[in-house]
Parts: sequence; structure tokens; C-alpha cells
Amino acid sequence: MSTQTLRERLAAGPPLVAVSFGDEDAAGHAARARALGVDLAELRIDWHRSADPADVLAAIAPFRAAGLPTLATIRAKAEGGYWSGDDTARLALFEAVLPEVDAVDVELSSAEILPGVVAAARAADRPVIVSYHDFEKTPNDDRLAATAEAARAAGADLVKISTMAHDPGDLKRLAGLLLRYDSMIVIAMGHEGAASRVFFPLLGSRITYSAMGGRPAPGQLPFEETARLLTAFSPTYAGKRS
Repeated sequence: MSTQTLRERLAAGPPLVAVSFGDEDAAGHAARARALGVDLAELRIDWHRSADPADVLAAIAPFRAAGLPTLATIRAKAEGGYWSGDDTARLALFEAVLPEVDAVDVELSSAEILPGVVAAARAADRPVIVSYHDFEKTPNDDRLAATAEAARAAGADLVKISTMAHDPGDLKRLAGLLLRYDSMIVIAMGHEGAASRVFFPLLGSRITYSAMGGRPAPGQLPFEETARLLTAFSPTYAGKRS
């Protein structure tokens, strides 16, 4: 694994390939992810069977022990997640895990806790991804730009925008957004958007998400296939893997 901090790796260099994990067999998944060369473990705390901070921290520990950079996500149901608690408990859980992870992801739509998560991340010197998801469509150019600007204004170190693609025009619109702004993660979901998970990183998208079992998102590719394709098309990524 790189000796750079996650913040440094998110700012420049080869794109990162992330895999999302819950709390099942955390030690086994962490060991396998390390062996395969996963760049980033997205810890989907909303998938966990227990929201007790002690249980969550115990499930995080194997990933830290394996030396994997970690991104904590407690995704709200409104944006495709499984969090069933209230926002007060979600903010408290973010605050509890922040010292033990390398970055956090919180939704732009989570207005009640977004300032608190950003403040806690700043206090812990952790980068913040502010994310936006549309599982039905890709909004027009003005809406995409306004979303990116709002996320940046809310304190995002990186802005993540993930929308459903229905045709090549949606891919072009998202590619245009990616070329317009720095420090972005842009993903087109669905079968029409599968190519974005390999080619948008070549245009500057800092993280692409892949699957290793678990619960793949629409159009998401297995980690091994994502890594193989990026190795073929990205000399910087290939150099990192060699």
C-alpha cells in the first residue's frame, strides 16, 4: 500500500478503486481486499447489523489492521442506503468513527447533519466526500452544476455525483461535468453507465467503486475486472499495480 495519506492520494495520482463492505466477516474481507490490491475500503455502516458504536468500531478494526485506507459511509434511505435510525444517532455515529477512519461520505441532502459531519471531519483532519445520488435519471447541465457548487459550498473536499444513465447523452453530460470541475467523483449508474466506472477515472474522477461480492450497485463491475480494465487503459494505474 502507498505511504501517502488518503487525502494526498485523493488529490492527485492514479484513480482509486474502492470496494464496499458491511460487517460480515470483516477480518476475512479485509485480508482478501489487501491481497487483491483494493485501494479503498468503503465501510458501509448502514449495512451493519448493529449501530452500537462499540460494535461498529470492532468491525472497522480489521480493515485498519490490514493497512487499508477506509471511507465511512452511513447512507440514508433516501439516497439508496439502509440507515434506519434518526439523524441525531447518525451524526453521533459519524463522530464516533471519524478518528478511526481515513475519510467520510455524507449526502448533500442530509442537511440536518451535514454541517456537523463536516465540522467533526475538520476537527479530526479527515477529508469529506459530499455526495448526491439520483437513481432515476441524469439531471440537466444546470442542475448538475448547481449540485456540484452546493456540495463544494457545504464543505466538500471531493464532490460525488452518481446518477442513472439511460443513453449516451447522459454519459456525455456527466463527462462534461467531470471536465468542468476538479476534485470530483462522477459515476453513471445502470448498464448504460457501466463504461463510466472505467473511463471516467481516466478523465479525472478520483474514485471508482467496484464489487467483491456484497451488494453491487447498478452497473457496478467486479473489482478484478475493474482493475484489469484500468490497468489496460491507464498507464498511471498500471504502474501502481505493477
